[in-house]
Amino acid sequence: MALRMAHGLCSRIPRKLNSQAPVFASQDGAGPIVLGRKQKALQKNRSADFNPDFVFTEKEGMYDDSWAMADVMNQLKKKRAATTLDEKIDKVRRRRKAEDKEAKSGKVEEKEDRASCDLKGQEDLGGNEADSKDEDSETDYSSGDEEVLTKADTLKVKEKKKKKKGQEAGGFFEDASEYDKSLSFQDMNLSRPLLKAITAMGFKQPTPIQKACIPVGLLGKDICACAATGTGKTAAFALPVLERLIYKPRQAAVTRVLVLVPTRELGIQVHSVTKQLAQFCSITTCLAVGGLDVKSQEAALRAAPDILIATPGRLIDHLHNCPSFHLSSIEVLILDEADRMLDEYFEEQMKEIIRMCSHHRQTMLFSATMTDEVKDLASVSLKNPVRIFVNSNTDVAPFLRQEFIRIRPNREGDREAIVAALLMRTFTDHVMLFTQTKKQAHRMHILLGLLGLQVGELHGNLSQTQRLEALRRFKDEQIDILVATDVAARGLDIEGVKTVINFTMPNTVKHYVHRVGRTARAGRAGRSVSLVGEEERKMLKEIVKAAKAPVKARIIPQDVILKFRDKIEKMEKDVYAVLQLEAEEKELQQSEAQIDTAKRLLGKGKETAEQEPERSWFQTKEERKKEKIAKALQEFDLALRGKKKRKKFMKDAKKKGEMTAEERSQFEILKAQMFAERLAKRNRRTKRARAMPEDEPAAGPAKKQKQQKKSVFDEELTNTSKKALKQYRAGPSFEERKQLGLSRQRRGNFKSKSRYKRKK
Repeated sequence: MALRMAHGLCSRIPRKLNSQAPVFASQDGAGPIVLGRKQKALQKNRSADFNPDFVFTEKEGMYDDSWAMADVMNQLKKKRAATTLDEKIDKVRRRRKAEDKEAKSGKVEEKEDRASCDLKGQEDLGGNEADSKDEDSETDYSSGDEEVLTKADTLKVKEKKKKKKGQEAGGFFEDASEYDKSLSFQDMNLSRPLLKAITAMGFKQPTPIQKACIPVGLLGKDICACAATGTGKTAAFALPVLERLIYKPRQAAVTRVLVLVPTRELGIQVHSVTKQLAQFCSITTCLAVGGLDVKSQEAALRAAPDILIATPGRLIDHLHNCPSFHLSSIEVLILDEADRMLDEYFEEQMKEIIRMCSHHRQTMLFSATMTDEVKDLASVSLKNPVRIFVNSNTDVAPFLRQEFIRIRPNREGDREAIVAALLMRTFTDHVMLFTQTKKQAHRMHILLGLLGLQVGELHGNLSQTQRLEALRRFKDEQIDILVATDVAARGLDIEGVKTVINFTMPNTVKHYVHRVGRTARAGRAGRSVSLVGEEERKMLKEIVKAAKAPVKARIIPQDVILKFRDKIEKMEKDVYAVLQLEAEEKELQQSEAQIDTAKRLLGKGKETAEQEPERSWFQTKEERKKEKIAKALQEFDLALRGKKKRKKFMKDAKKKGEMTAEERSQFEILKAQMFAERLAKRNRRTKRARAMPEDEPAAGPAKKQKQQKKSVFDEELTNTSKKALKQYRAGPSFEERKQLGLSRQRRGNFKSKSRYKRKK
């Protein structure tokens, strides 16, 4: 009997298990259980509602807490110049010191030989020795010099005029600037992998912009947000986007989120933060910025990452040259530093990108400052946008101490000397120095390097490797001063910046807010020192008016400035020598590059070289050239055409060949002024009709104006009360008639008297 039962059971079990049949382990460990037909049908119905690939647990974090730009540094090719600029500066300094030493020893021998010289000759020689000692080493000064250089600067508090209260107008559907201050990350209904990443990154409490933006972003609404620099705007847009991607997994391999940034460094930083926040989930990210390998980026884009972080130029390049990549599936578009993205430099590129994006999308605009261009996009492109202004449009960081140094009208040439004095006497480390032009940034690097300071530079003329190397050295404290243009003024979170120095005032107050935002970030203290000439005082008044904390004026002793100015004048030959070494090396590199290209063409063959397709662009070469001439500020001579005063200034500078210190400073100021003029010209144009009417400014406590007394006629004419209407209908009262009769009688008496006089 037992054998028959066993045989029956065996006959029901198929001899060979089908690979498609679902097999599960039994709870008691007796062996695998094969599902029957009914159970298979049940599971088939369930699979439509439940995804079998869904995983409840988080994956292990694959991202370490290293420098944000370390990954990109590893990707870059190790193309390094034969000698760096610092090596050239050291070479020139050593040469100069050797020459000074030889000259000094020669003078000493001459002094011994001419022991019987007269007193006047000995005095002259002693003076020359003192000069040679002063030039021998920048750090070793004579006792007289030390007395001058150790003089303390004077600080005065600038008086602040009363500010007119009023909120900036803008056409928005609703305002969500008010937020729940007690809100925490746990209260925001974020997924467990994101909360785990937030804890791993050391975030404890959300910042005001995060408290205001994350709940609105999770609702899928369009956002236009403004908050001070260093308040965590990247996490404010990254967290709702990641939550959306986790909650709604993608059905096909497509890119769903696009983040646009104006600079390469900011793109690398945003990519790093997003990657850290997504470290415990399976969301993929890709970085497409200039300066990195195009082929590896194309391969990453073909894999269709969930989130793409890109700069406009490189994104358009991929859109036109990578056939499988498109933006039709974009669900969320984010513009970081939105006002910079929508100004005249990126105008045509942004139009092209927005045209290629999906129309059914969520759009988020983030910046520390907002302009009319952003409002135009918000009113036309966004659907019922929510306005979140946590800070005012021109608010600086709360713990920033602002200082200003006044440059007198005839002392514009002292700017380099003042900066050198500040960096050698007061602010010796963790300093960022901002200049208006790349040429001036390069010159300041050479000058400060010859003075013995550890300096780096960051601007558009450097390769991507050099730019990231400068940032790395500044972070690792290998250099104390980073000289930069406005390319480093946007969004970059550079660790440990204590002081920001402005060589000249920037183009606008909004540019100033971004520059000084490199320090005093995330609740830390910081200081900014700006040099202000007579032509820049208008901007200073605006900054002082908007400041919440007292603004101070720093006064450097005049003899200190003169001492450094003399020192810089003596170093002009060394600056020229460094520039010559650079020019020679550049020529050598160009000739080597031409040789390499010729070798490559010979190796491949002419036919294969011609077969390679050229990369296309959405504009022709002629259109790009016209746009550059019309808009680019770099073409200074073209942009200044028609301005007699500036044209004369440029002609005189060309005749002389080498510019003086005053002319160099004037050149920097003129460029900023020209930008401000162009901005004013754009603002004077008739504004576009907005989708929604602009909000009227919030009525503050207005001053009581003295009301002028109305005449009796005006009062009667404008009085619409019930009493006045009754009187008008009924006619004048008895008293009024009596008064009217008396006035007529008087008038009659006056007339009769006048007639009587005439008769007489």
